[in-house]
Amino acid sequence: MKLKDVKKSPDEIRALVKKYMVETYERYDFICERAEGMYLYDEKGNGYLDFYGGIAVNSTGSRNPKVVAAAKEQLDDVIHTFNYPYTIPQALLAEKICTTLGFDKIFYQNSGTEANEAMIKMARKYGIENFGPDHYHIISAKDSFHGRSFGSLSATGQPTTACHIGFGPMLPGFTYAEFNNLEAFKAAVTKDTVAIMLEPIQGEGGVNSATPEFLQGIRKLCDEKNLLLLLDEIQTGWCRTGKVMAYEHYGIRPDILSMAKALGGGFPISAICTNDKVAKAFSMGSHGTTYGGNAVACAAALAQVNVMLDDNLAAHAAEVGAYFMEKLKTLPHVKEIRGKGLLVGVVFDGPIGLDVKHGCFDRKLLVTLIGKSTIRMVPPLIATKADCDKAYEILLESVKAVK
Repeated sequence: MKLKDVKKSPDEIRALVKKYMVETYERYDFICERAEGMYLYDEKGNGYLDFYGGIAVNSTGSRNPKVVAAAKEQLDDVIHTFNYPYTIPQALLAEKICTTLGFDKIFYQNSGTEANEAMIKMARKYGIENFGPDHYHIISAKDSFHGRSFGSLSATGQPTTACHIGFGPMLPGFTYAEFNNLEAFKAAVTKDTVAIMLEPIQGEGGVNSATPEFLQGIRKLCDEKNLLLLLDEIQTGWCRTGKVMAYEHYGIRPDILSMAKALGGGFPISAICTNDKVAKAFSMGSHGTTYGGNAVACAAALAQVNVMLDDNLAAHAAEVGAYFMEKLKTLPHVKEIRGKGLLVGVVFDGPIGLDVKHGCFDRKLLVTLIGKSTIRMVPPLIATKADCDKAYEILLESVKAVK
């Protein structure tokens, strides 16, 4: 629906939001009326180069034609049924994901935080049923981010930030250890530890990549101690880092894997995948979801996954991301470039991130900020080198404009 169809001015739309909505976001000051490919368009028709990508969601571009067509076709048949009858999109998507990634089972949810909740619940139930009533302890990493509902929030290793403050106490049974410090994780293991939960690359934590030695060491530790390895690939999954899943960079496999964001192409869907043994922890009635596995979301997700795989967007992200990151090293005031593929962090040598972010917006480039000095970019995986060149020029102008 466009602004002209509702007979309200841009200022009236902004006023409605301010009056009726609980606001927890710093808004970009424009009304997004249309989105296509690499661009969002405001009420005046101005195009914004989208290096935010709906926070790593729009991996095949906004409104990818094949995703749109699949959703429209499904709308003519079934929109929602709940999970008692079988539906064709659920079954076909389950087959596609499990055979592509080599897992036995999948469970659908609606969002990243819900997928991580399901992963935590499955791990804890597995531990309690197999090892005893106190065997539910999970170790996660400092500076991690796993979501905003209480299980995933309790696993999030940011106790001094706004995502934790005011919401305590957190759920018991979680310990945080320093990311990329294998000895710290070994020291945190107790007789009641059931799992270690990690992101291969910490997105909200500052685009911090796990070292091969660390993640391979964690896998070995889990094998030695009979622990489950839980990998959160909500942001890194589905071709973002130059592999279909980021764990493939490390030559390891998790016991449970969570995914969301890029999976649905803009539709709310997430999932966890695991093996037959661990999946048995979820028995009839032990977990559920009203909307998870929604027919339209599954149809769109199947089209999205097919596009990402058929167009080999993982290889494209690896090539374009390497080009972009090399170029970003030449920006003024750059301390470090982090990331893999098209998950990119630009760390400046001072707290200029907010000014750079606002400068980019003024020049019609959308990026996000972590802390005070790190710009994070997760553009659609269809981004070209020319798109990266344009983003670089805007970043350069924005950095130079900072006083």
